[in-house]
Amino acid sequence: MILIADGGSTKADWILLDKAGKQVLKTRTEGLNPAVCEAALLQTRIAENLELATCKEKVTELYFYGAGCGTEKPAAALKAIFEAYFSQASVTVKEDTYAATYAVTNEPGMVCILGTGSNSCFFDGETVDVRIPSLGYILMDEASGNYFGKKLLRDYYYQKMPASLAAQFAAEFDLEPDSIKRALYKEENPNTYLSHFAEFILKNDRNAYFNKVLHKGMKDFFKNKVLTYQESQEYPVHFVGSIAYFAKDIIEDVARYHMVSLGNIVRRPIDGLLQYHAKKLALEQV
Repeated sequence: MILIADGGSTKADWILLDKAGKQVLKTRTEGLNPAVCEAALLQTRIAENLELATCKEKVTELYFYGAGCGTEKPAAALKAIFEAYFSQASVTVKEDTYAATYAVTNEPGMVCILGTGSNSCFFDGETVDVRIPSLGYILMDEASGNYFGKKLLRDYYYQKMPASLAAQFAAEFDLEPDSIKRALYKEENPNTYLSHFAEFILKNDRNAYFNKVLHKGMKDFFKNKVLTYQESQEYPVHFVGSIAYFAKDIIEDVARYHMVSLGNIVRRPIDGLLQYHAKKLALEQV
C-alpha cells in the first residue's frame, strides 16, 4: 500500500492508497515540522494516530511532503523516523512546495504557500525551483498565519488595534505577557502558537482594520516571494493554504496591481496529491 501525506506545522493530512490507487483511509496528525519539533515529539505524534498504527506494516511506499523539509538535515531526520516506524516502506521526504505544486498544476507556473508558514517556487513543468530558501517564522514567512499572529499581538500591545477589537481579542485569547513569552521561548512549536492568533481575523467579519493588515501582508509577500521571480510576469501564480483561501480577494487585488496573472487557489493540497499519485500508479501499471 502507498501512504501519502501533506504535513504542515499545525497538522498533517494522510491518505492510504491500495495498489489500484483507491483510497483506503484518510486521517490527520498534529504537525510534523522537523525544523521546529524535536525527534521525540515527532515520533509521539505519529505513534498516537491509531489508524496509522493499524496499517504501518502494510505500507510499502511512503511519500511525505512537509514544511521544514527543504534542507537536508531535518528532512533526513524525519525520513529516519518514518523508516523506523513504517519498517516495510521505502520512504521519500520532500518539502511542502512539491505537494502544493502537484495539487494545483501540471503546467509551468509559480506556486505559493500561505498557511502557518509561507513559501514560493517556480515549476517549469518538471522540476520545482525554490530560489529563496525559507528562514522560517522569525525572519520570513510573510503573509502566513504566524506573520499575522505576530502583527495582531504587536498591534494590541502598541495600542494600534481599534479599541472594540482589542477588547474582543483580549476576551478570546490569553494575552498575559508571561503566557506569551513562555509559549514563544520555552514551549514547542512557537510558529503554530503565533498562527492561532490569526484565527481572530479568519473567524470574524472583515473590517477596515483587518483589510489593512491583510493587504500589508500580501504586499510584503508579493514583493519578496513573487516579484523576485521574473517568471511571475510570464506565467500564472497559484496559491495553496488556508490563509490564501480565506484572503483570495486580497490576493486578487495585489496581483491585479502588479499585473500578475492568478492561477488556482486551493485550501488543502492533499486531494490534489491523491490525484497525482493515483495517476502515477495507473501509468506504472500500463
